[in-house]
Amino acid sequence: MTVVGTFGLSMRDQALEADVQAGLMAVEEGLLEATKSEVPFITQAAQHLVRAGGKRFRPLLVTLAAQFGDPYAPGVVPSAVVVELTHLATLYHDDVMDEADVRRGVPSANTRWDNSVAVLTGDFLFARASHILADLGPDAVRIQAEAFERLVTGQILETAGPADGRDPVDHYLDVLDGKTGSLIAVSCRFGAMMSGADETVVDVLTQYGERLGVAFQLADDVLDIASDTHESGKTPGTDLREGIPTLPVLRLRERADRLGLAEDRELVELLDGDLGDDDRLAEAVARLRAHPALDLARRDSVRYAEEARAVLAPLPECEAKAALVELCDAVVHRAG
Repeated sequence: MTVVGTFGLSMRDQALEADVQAGLMAVEEGLLEATKSEVPFITQAAQHLVRAGGKRFRPLLVTLAAQFGDPYAPGVVPSAVVVELTHLATLYHDDVMDEADVRRGVPSANTRWDNSVAVLTGDFLFARASHILADLGPDAVRIQAEAFERLVTGQILETAGPADGRDPVDHYLDVLDGKTGSLIAVSCRFGAMMSGADETVVDVLTQYGERLGVAFQLADDVLDIASDTHESGKTPGTDLREGIPTLPVLRLRERADRLGLAEDRELVELLDGDLGDDDRLAEAVARLRAHPALDLARRDSVRYAEEARAVLAPLPECEAKAALVELCDAVVHRAG
């Protein structure tokens, strides 16, 4: 049994493990090639996060989904490069919006240079992804465009907040469907589609990716509070400091409204105050770590992972399916 990647995914089959490792290595080479420019500074900025590493979760899903067809088909690796470039581009933009200082354990691009460089580098990565996508055919272009529209819509909905009378938790889950689920679903879809898998298999894997994507982001919400910088690659409480309403905070507010406990209301007041002060932020993180709301958020992540696992039922039993099933557990185990 071999462990692959930062998720501790077990590969019991040597042939599958070799295919996945070879695919991810090819994606890494493709990312470096796609981020080269005739302008040295652009290359440096574009490769900043590529060289910082990362989970490569989306390329992993592309390579696993491709196992249901021809994993060596020519479109598999380029499509994995496309989804990872798109993801990286959003990170450059996210760090500007969040005023983040650290990303993947290194200074964020906006910290190392400035906001303009970070935004323009993200745009450069989107352009390079589009260039590769054009060679994959009009269907791939349309699918990626639809996913990107959903991703941006999710980001806008997060910024706008829930409409009057809308349950904040339901609103937030809709945000994650677009902001995270869309691109992870496309990763599964591209892998299956580019490998020539049957259309029913493509549909199943797309649905799997939608649910797994939400589970993945909910686990990240928990990690923002529960992990240290070494584990998550960014400063704990970054989302809290920026006032981003992640699920643990939403569950806390829900509980405070329902039960009216003094300690819950005090914590809500702390979160609503100025968390620019490091001591206040540290206090908020410590109190949330010990609060039942964090466990409720973990349970939500597990629920979506279980839904993703259930979606896989119609697929034929094989090592790739077993790996996708195990990935459901690996995603939520990151959050404890």
